[in-house]
Amino acid sequence: MQIPGPTNTPERILRAMHRSVIDHRGPEFSELGYGILQDLKPIFKTNQRIVIYPASGTGAWEAALVNTLSQGDKVLMYETGQFATLWKTMATKLGFDPIFMQGNWREGANADAIGAQLSADKNHEIKAVCIVHNDTSAGITSDIPAVRAAIDDAGHPALLMVDTISSLGSIDFRTDEWGVDVVVAGSQKGLMLPPGLSFNAISEKAWAVCEKGGERRSYWDWRDMAGPNDQGFFPYTPATTLLYGLREALDMMAEEGLNQIFARHKRHAEATRVAVANWGLEILASKPNEYSNSLTAVLMPDHKGADA
Repeated sequence: MQIPGPTNTPERILRAMHRSVIDHRGPEFSELGYGILQDLKPIFKTNQRIVIYPASGTGAWEAALVNTLSQGDKVLMYETGQFATLWKTMATKLGFDPIFMQGNWREGANADAIGAQLSADKNHEIKAVCIVHNDTSAGITSDIPAVRAAIDDAGHPALLMVDTISSLGSIDFRTDEWGVDVVVAGSQKGLMLPPGLSFNAISEKAWAVCEKGGERRSYWDWRDMAGPNDQGFFPYTPATTLLYGLREALDMMAEEGLNQIFARHKRHAEATRVAVANWGLEILASKPNEYSNSLTAVLMPDHKGADA
């Protein structure tokens, strides 16, 4: 059963979005935008810069790549499902050189294998490691701290990029603590919104790489975001009604508390696995553990948040 979303949007958020669009160069918008950018940081568990695009998660994938890589750069990617495969396809189309490590769509990324690949890269030709935290298509969740440790143990300078589109706000994710350089996220899962917003959280290391190099880019250029974002604005026309919804979603998440949200998702996930087992069906993700606690097949009637 592969029904990954978009998830149901709570009525409270829909009502918040039902407002006239305000001047996106005026003081009211500045307060809205700045507050959102600051209040997203606890969700990502980061003190670093976050940028928002009017786009699907695919846009945030592209932004992560073009701001940090140049034509022909090698990027190490791990097959955990359909979305890891699509990210690899994008890297190829953009002129990068992905090394796609084969997986089985039933288990998360193999940190030991990633470490071995990086240790063999004596000339440090690999510029980034790209991992999908929770692959929407299969419900597989990868152990990101283990991947970070593998990179560090190999003494490799590659950036760590992680797709959290179906996990952010549903499964614990710690950008700074886990040493993630670029986070990719979308609005339509754990943040409880309709599709249409995408996000990058950016480490200082990744920002420095962006300023020195990266591919030719315009719409996706992180550098263009910095000045306007510092004042709560954006360098283009923003998706204001979705930002209204995001403001409400952040308030709802703060009211419930992230730990309570994660516990709720874990509880629902376990209930789903028990039900599936009793139906005599097989769960694709073969090794559920503390890093694999998201729902993959059901939206609960009392749904407050979004299930990955």
